[in-house]
Amino acid sequence: MINNHRTLEQIKEHYEIEKELAGKLRTSSRQERQGLYSVLYEELFRRVLHHPQLTRVSSPEDTTRRIAFQMRNIRRFLRRDAVFLEIGAGDCALSSEVAKFVKKVYAIDITEKNIIKSLVPQNFQFVLSDGCSIPLQTNSVDIAYSYQLMEHLHPDDALEQLLNIYKVLSPGGIYICDTPNRLCGPHDVSRHFDSIAQGFHLKEYTITELSNLFATVGFSKTRIHIRVKSMHAFLPLYPALLCEVSLDKLPHPLRKKVASIWPMSLLLGIRLIGTK
Repeated sequence: MINNHRTLEQIKEHYEIEKELAGKLRTSSRQERQGLYSVLYEELFRRVLHHPQLTRVSSPEDTTRRIAFQMRNIRRFLRRDAVFLEIGAGDCALSSEVAKFVKKVYAIDITEKNIIKSLVPQNFQFVLSDGCSIPLQTNSVDIAYSYQLMEHLHPDDALEQLLNIYKVLSPGGIYICDTPNRLCGPHDVSRHFDSIAQGFHLKEYTITELSNLFATVGFSKTRIHIRVKSMHAFLPLYPALLCEVSLDKLPHPLRKKVASIWPMSLLLGIRLIGTK
């Protein structure tokens, strides 16, 4: 038994099915993808009944731990008068918790099927998206946040979604983007079999690649946010960029090993904060 109490056979089954479905996304047109994200994810969960996300929904303890971890990362940015947006909200458990500390919460996702409706507060609003769109008013959001989302987007859609996030942010608003670093990946189910993500992590980024996207859409400043226990620090980009240049030249097994050593893993764990 390995990885979340699943057998190797179950993980192989998950891998083959996810790789098949991800292939359809990778070769699809922008028009086809408008409805394809939700269709293929629903098919994945229908065919892989032992998928960890399905298991997590049935575990209140796991949900509590997951939300507590994210809140420790973002709590310092929340204000009573702020409008908060979570992109890729999933079961909306985090958005529901954030709602206790802000004026208004918008939760965006491609399906509302996974929402834990018993947790939804009054200052919460769910918004359906096609995977790229952010259907909110321009300059209406103070804090946007995504966790483990960017890597799930088709590379052609990533810039479009980032542009849409930028548009809805108010002047001086921030986007907190938390996503795994390609140099210590892959991080989807293909990590057991491949050196490059082949599943629903359609593209895993480096800090260099992602910060370049942030600059392209117009963010005035981009910083790295790291947290060690209760201590928070904000770093400029260049130390991580220099590390990535060196690491990217190493063979995959050695690169992954070096990138996973603390404090390298702390520096390369992508939590970028872009300021409009």
